[in-house]
Amino acid sequence: MTEFFQSFSAPIIFLHVISAVIWVGGMIALRFAVHPSVQDIAEPKIKIERTLQFLKTFFNIVIPCIVILLITAIIMIIALGFKGTPIYSVVIAKEIIYTIMTIVFISIYIKRNKAQKAFLLGDYITTKAQLAPIAKYFIPLNIALGIIAIYLGVTLRGF
Repeated sequence: MTEFFQSFSAPIIFLHVISAVIWVGGMIALRFAVHPSVQDIAEPKIKIERTLQFLKTFFNIVIPCIVILLITAIIMIIALGFKGTPIYSVVIAKEIIYTIMTIVFISIYIKRNKAQKAFLLGDYITTKAQLAPIAKYFIPLNIALGIIAIYLGVTLRGF
């Protein structure tokens, strides 16, 4: 694994960083640009429909990034020999953060799917109830965690 990483370190690190940037940056764009602009739509059905659509598109972009993050993280942890070093606790902290972020992401995914089903049945109250915590709690939580994880990743590059 070490030899593989040495041969391809730049692309591996690039894929790792760009995946984190797309995931966290995408959430920032959704929460602070897309979400407020959708709130200006007067027709509730169209507002909900647009929200469901942009979340679906976001998932299609982010799911591969999450997989790439995991794969590249495993490669780097093994190849760089972090285990047993003083900075291994930073690696573990990043792993914990990204695990929590993935669990939150799965929760968002499930809520969006439940909202989609309710929307198709014309149950807009349930749809809104499923979507509300996504923008209010889940995305902001993952943004904060993602920023911390990116910061920790930058500190690891300094070692």
